[in-house]
Amino acid sequence: MQPLSPQAPRPADAEMAGPFPPDLHDVRHLWLKAGLLLLWAVVSFGATYFARDLQVLVVGGWPLGYWIAAQGAVLVFIGIVVAYGWAMNHFERQDLARREAQEPLPSAHAADRPHG
Repeated sequence: MQPLSPQAPRPADAEMAGPFPPDLHDVRHLWLKAGLLLLWAVVSFGATYFARDLQVLVVGGWPLGYWIAAQGAVLVFIGIVVAYGWAMNHFERQDLARREAQEPLPSAHAADRPHG
């Protein structure tokens, strides 16, 4: 296999050659990823940094710092995964509805025509 030269023409659909379609990186997806990453950072590092301050608050008989370290962070991470999955399904439904609204409906005689 020969290496590609800098002058070699790129295929017309080079953007679609990757593993992800380009619409996975539109503004909605990037904001969602940034928000969930920020939540993850706040829960992970914020609970550790403010551990002494969180010991004053008591939840269920345990200090909040201990609760977050033992169970709360894991529950938040599971919530992040569920929220991401729900939001991505929502975005895909919106995109599908938008595409269906843009495409004209096939005529009634389209099934009678031969394919090919």
